[in-house]
Amino acid sequence: MTAQRTRLPAEERRAAVLEAACTIFCRGTYRSTTTAEIAKHAGVTEPVLYRHFSSKRDLYIACLEEAWRDTRALWDSAVADEPDPTLWLIAMGKAYLTTRDRRGQLAHLWLQSLAEVSDDPEIRKFVRRQLQAVHRYTADVMRRSQAAGGILPERDVDCEAWVFISLGLLGTVGRRLGGVVGDDFPRIMDARREWMTGKRPSEG
Repeated sequence: MTAQRTRLPAEERRAAVLEAACTIFCRGTYRSTTTAEIAKHAGVTEPVLYRHFSSKRDLYIACLEEAWRDTRALWDSAVADEPDPTLWLIAMGKAYLTTRDRRGQLAHLWLQSLAEVSDDPEIRKFVRRQLQAVHRYTADVMRRSQAAGGILPERDVDCEAWVFISLGLLGTVGRRLGGVVGDDFPRIMDARREWMTGKRPSEG
């Protein structure tokens, strides 16, 4: 007898499709990735995929949403686990750049969207709104750090939040290309920390 594949509940099938899509989009490119490839990786048929996502674009946007939820949870945990407010941003940056699971996919998807789908007005609009949401989150962490004495009061956290995001993109580019930033990246992070906190890394 042929073993029958266990039929997953609809919510689990949707989660499996989304997981597969996030993995394959980050592994390849938006244009080269097909819904057939995603469906096969998820262990479902294309008609099942389209019951949950009406198009490849909708699936890509769902991956962006999922990646930001994952990143936000990663950062929430990093800040909660770090008692020193001067180190919150360092903890967030390290957590993101060193994770080896899907929580590190957000910047990869942003770079891909800029390179491949910037001519799609819906994706462009979504990424713009998402970048603004990430900025608001980061600026809020910085304000809390500033209120706790972790960041110098004269620093403009709204501006500094954009710098933090830019460094995350730089780190992602470095990881994807290999050896571009090299040993400069830790020194960049140390310089940013000194600028933000007024403390050298050796001062704790």
